[in-house]
Amino acid sequence: MTGLIILAIIVAVIGYAIFLYNDLVSKRQLKEEGWSGIDVQLKRRTDLIPNLMETVKGYMGHERETLEAVVQARAAATSGANGTPAERSALEGALSGALGKLLAIAEAYPDLKANTTFLEFQSALQTVEDEIQLARRYYNGAVRNLNTSVESFPQNVIANTFKFEKDEYFELENEADRAVPSVKF
Repeated sequence: MTGLIILAIIVAVIGYAIFLYNDLVSKRQLKEEGWSGIDVQLKRRTDLIPNLMETVKGYMGHERETLEAVVQARAAATSGANGTPAERSALEGALSGALGKLLAIAEAYPDLKANTTFLEFQSALQTVEDEIQLARRYYNGAVRNLNTSVESFPQNVIANTFKFEKDEYFELENEADRAVPSVKF
């Protein structure tokens, strides 16, 4: 009888360890799915930029510095596509800043603002930016869940045994992007 009780306890402990391991694997997969979503949206944005640049170039020829900044930021973001979330975040933040500056300067060109192609690209870019924000929230939530599990007892025992590690969030690098905008009437 004692042997059966001990065997039942061992089976229960092993079953619980398997459950914890599978939970960690599931959370890691959700995190990777979230990263894939971010990656897809960032690729969509970088694919839009050349067409946007062609539309803008004719109107903003003397804004060469701004145009070159967008092209360089896009090239850097594209070349860093296999980087860590922190590296990608920095590169994508620079691209977002360059695009923001381009769109702000475009406000000074009434003909450009009235161009339907430019308006379509601007709308598509806004949609992609919204999708990036949603994908980033999903990814960061998945990372939070994984990190909590990796640090919480008793899952941390299983996590350490099977080399599960905390992951990094995809965050804004530019502190100015975090600031609350000031609205004045």
